[in-house]
Formats: sequence, structure tokens, C-alpha cells
Amino acid sequence: MARPVFLALALALLAASVGSADASRTGANLTTARAFAVQVAVPGQGNGSAADVSAPPDAVGVGSSYAYPTTDGSVVTVGSMTSGAFATPGTSPASSASSEISTISVLGGEVTATAVTAKSKASASAGAATADSDGSTITGLVILGQPVQPGPGTQFPLGDYGSVVTLQSGTTSLDAGSSKGARGFVTGLHVRLTVEHNGLPAGTEVMIGYAEASAKTAAVAPPPVKKHKPPKPGIPHKKRKRKQQPVRGPGVGAEQPGLTVRPPPDVTPRLTAGGYVFPVYGDSSFGDTFGAPRGDVSGGWHHGEDIFATLGTPLLAVADGTIFSVGWNTLGGWRLWLRDHEGNEFYYAHLSAYSPAAVNGREVKAGTVVGFMGNTGDAETTPYHLHFEIHPVGLLFEGYDGAVRPYLYLLAWKHLKDIQFAQVAGWAGPVSASSTAPRPGAILLSSSDISTADGLDPGSLERTLKQANKPAG
Repeated sequence: MARPVFLALALALLAASVGSADASRTGANLTTARAFAVQVAVPGQGNGSAADVSAPPDAVGVGSSYAYPTTDGSVVTVGSMTSGAFATPGTSPASSASSEISTISVLGGEVTATAVTAKSKASASAGAATADSDGSTITGLVILGQPVQPGPGTQFPLGDYGSVVTLQSGTTSLDAGSSKGARGFVTGLHVRLTVEHNGLPAGTEVMIGYAEASAKTAAVAPPPVKKHKPPKPGIPHKKRKRKQQPVRGPGVGAEQPGLTVRPPPDVTPRLTAGGYVFPVYGDSSFGDTFGAPRGDVSGGWHHGEDIFATLGTPLLAVADGTIFSVGWNTLGGWRLWLRDHEGNEFYYAHLSAYSPAAVNGREVKAGTVVGFMGNTGDAETTPYHLHFEIHPVGLLFEGYDGAVRPYLYLLAWKHLKDIQFAQVAGWAGPVSASSTAPRPGAILLSSSDISTADGLDPGSLERTLKQANKPAG
């Protein structure tokens, strides 16, 4: 029976966080968004928050880790976090907010989770307004050592001293007269103590992942009543001819069918102040097919570029960051994601193999070899290539469709050329100028060998090859 109480508390939090009633907000922005990754409230001891952002203006917050208190993280620790808030007012206003948090521990490990994602969006028009929290998830939730399955608004006991509520969400109508509006919110994970526990007082609360969004149209004034002047005496009133509308036959002027979800505009947002490197080591080729129709992927369009090279070509981390989602899926085959320190995300698909650096949660440097060129997944019948995508942090609220055209980035990033394997000492005798034998195009390395190589430094690969081919002694 406690679930309605938590819903009331959550709705109260939503109302408090966005301000007073709309009647007192005349002239204020009616389309807003807010998100935070972590919020802690300890009665009598203080509060803490991380990656707390609001819009307008649009804002993004990123953090590699967070601990409260900072001395020992005994209340909460997280490994990484990203939040964003975006609002677009106007005649068809829309807003969205999201927060993504990974490697979560609350109350010294009594509550843990692999990841929490909170998403909320709202939109309005002259006819209607909607809001929802679709896409909000929790993975790997464990309470007091027992895995549990989170659900919308599900409450779990935390011993005899507290409770855990998952994916608590709600929506509110903001309709008023001719103005249409809606507001929605979601709290991913809410831990609350009802009695004193481990030195923390009753009423201590920890919220992981919060997002709220509201959109409302401005009130529309009724059009002025047009007064018709009576006709002047002696001048007959002319009848107006009704303009004949053209008849549309089948296929005449019909709109051509398009993509279900179109790619975002051709924008190239600045990713970070740091440097990036080309994701493929050595000779390769690529075109510009971003946005081309693809019937088997989300939205029906190509979300990246295909970079072609020979089987086994090393693939490099494009930036300093964290590896995640390493593994198999039907479309991408062997694939992985990389998140840089600003929160931008990069997708690599169709790999033939991974390097030892391709481990979930592994921190890598730009140029680290993370995998090798292939054609796994739905690319089995195509030439070997890397499907590469760029998802800027400012568009993550759009989910998988928040991708931008990689082409201009790829042209700008440093592109390293192959070393000449035939000239590596200890591997094979040099190929003479008169020899008709083909030049070696690849060399097989063991996992311990490749783990020491850095794709940013050709000399690193060369030294690795020399070391691998030293006679056993």
C-alpha cells in the first residue's frame, strides 16, 4: 500500500523542482527540462548532487565518477554519469531530459546496479500535448545480495530499515484554456531509510537518475471580429466567386513516402577540446552514406559510415575513454562502444575479433588497438568493413537515432599508415626488388603481443613484432 505514497512524494518533488503553479509563472518559459545523475539528502548532515542540468538553455553534464561523502563514498558511489536537458519553445514546443549512470553502489553496497537510465520527453501543439518516460531502464539491480527485477513503480523492502523504488514516473496535464501542455518525470532508483541505519538518520534519501520535461503552448488570443461594411446605396453588391479547388487524381501531387525517422540535420558539433584519431589503422577507404535507406535498422536509415580495409586490420580507439557494450548482436555482429571523457559515444560494428583492451569498463587511450576488421553480423555477404557511428553527448536524448554524419570528422582525424611488415626484423627475410612473391599484408599476433601495441605510434607495433619474433632463449 506504500506505492501511492511514493507516487505522491515524487509528484511533489516534480512540482517543487519546476516552480510554482502556472498561474504564477506568467511570462516565464513554459517549456523546460531538468535532469540529474545523483541526488543525496541526509537530514542534519547535508546534501549532494551530481550532473544536475536544466534547460533552457540546453545543457549537458558529464562525470567520470562521484562519491558521497567524498571521504569514503559510504552513502553512494557511481562509476560514470551523463545527463542532458533540452528545450525548444515556440508554436510546437518540445523538451527532453535524460541521465545515464553506471556502476552504482548505495549504502556501502547494500544496493547495487550495473546501470540506470532515466528519460523523459514532452511536446505540445495547438491540438494536444503529451509526455512520457519511455526508454527508462535499470540493469543488474541487486538488493542485499539478491538480484531483483525492477519494474515501473515497483517497491522493494530494504531490510527492516528502508525501501527501494524503481522507475517511478508520472505525467501531468498543463492544459489551460486555449493553451496545451504536459509535464512528465521519472526517477530511476530511489533509496530511502525509514529508521536510523549505519549512522544515517531516518529520512535519508538517495536518488539515482532523474529526468523531467514539460512543454506548453502560449495562450492564443481569439482573432478579432471582422466587421463587414454595408454596401453603398445605389451600388449593387457583387457576388464573390468561389475559387475552384483543383481536383487531385491518383498520384497527382502526392507526397513521396520517406524514412520513418529522418536523421538529424547535417551538423558537426564540437566533441571535445582534445584530439581524435582515425578508427582504422592503415590503408582504408570510405564514402558518405550516412542517412541512406536501410530497411533492417532503427529508423530505416544508415546511422554511420562504412570504412573498408582488409580482414584483420587493427581498429583503434578514436579518443581517450571507456569501453562498454562489448559483445554480439544480430546486426552489428561483434561490436563495441566507446565513451570519451566528455560523454560522446562511438560505435564499432562487424569486428572479426577483439583485442585484450576490449573489456567492459576498461579505460583506454586514443590509438589503443581495440579490435580487428571483419564482416560479422548482417555484413556477412559484404566486403570487410567497419561500420562506425558518432553519437554526440548533446544528442543522446534521442537514443540510437541521435547520431551525426561521421564523414567530415573522419576526414579531419589523423590517419595512420601501415608499417611495412616485410621489413620487420626477425619476421621474414626481405623481399628483393626482383621477387615476384606478394608482399605480406598481415601478421598474426598473440593476445599478449597486441596488448602492448599502441596504434598511435607505428613504432609501437614495430617493436611489438620484433619482440614477438625474438628466438626463445
